[in-house]
Amino acid sequence: MATRQNPQPNRAQRRQAARQGRRRLAWLMAALAVVVLAGLILIAMPKAPKAPAGPTFTKQGELQFLDGNSGALLKAIDIEVKQDDYGRQQGMMWRRSMEDNQGMLFIMERAEPQSFWMLNTFISLDIIFVDESFQILNIREKVPPETLDPQPSTGNALYVVEVAGGFCQKYGVKAGDKISFELSR
Repeated sequence: MATRQNPQPNRAQRRQAARQGRRRLAWLMAALAVVVLAGLILIAMPKAPKAPAGPTFTKQGELQFLDGNSGALLKAIDIEVKQDDYGRQQGMMWRRSMEDNQGMLFIMERAEPQSFWMLNTFISLDIIFVDESFQILNIREKVPPETLDPQPSTGNALYVVEVAGGFCQKYGVKAGDKISFELSR
């Protein structure tokens, strides 16, 4: 003879099911509390400082690159000028960017062989060496950032212009071309 099972749970089974439900609910609440607590901790944590943007560009004049044969304008840019020892030493250090229409003009004390490096310079540069007659002697193109490798002139340079790496190739600036500049008052 077959016994018939009771489709209704008995009191003990109901209690056990209720205890299991409460345990699940407790675990769910604990997990939710951990997630909320972690979120609150993340919100309350101080934010990491952003990397310093470095010095900002200050327009102190305008410079033109001119074709060495025809005198035709190749490109005009705004310039920041460095003409004292401290300014020349700092140069493009700590800067994180330079616009295509910006550059830095270094005016040296005398025309002589010059050499630059990229200590603490975070962007690639074209370094343009110019003699006292404003003719471009040579260009060190796309000099890699943060290198101490010397970047020398091939003659006596009185002026040095730094522009973003690739600028000279983009605008057709080459040795033998000339520069002309005017400083702001």
